[in-house]
Amino acid sequence: MHPKTLEPLATKLMRGVIALELLGVIGAYGLFHKMNSSQDFRSTVNRRFPSILEVYYKSNEWSGVYGIREQDQEAWAAKHD
Repeated sequence: MHPKTLEPLATKLMRGVIALELLGVIGAYGLFHKMNSSQDFRSTVNRRFPSILEVYYKSNEWSGVYGIREQDQEAWAAKHD
């Protein structure tokens, strides 16, 4: 008898890892798209997960898009007044 190789197991594990990474990328894009298109959603994220909103603001500033943070703060301040 020949010993079984681990290649089929390694192939399945790699496919699983790639699938999980793909789901993570799709999820991150979906979150970014939702945050980019909805100020109300950004307000919810600000209340629940402020660090995620900070990453969103920083990524936009690094890519040259400025003013979103200030617009949000002004809009949220106007709602509370």
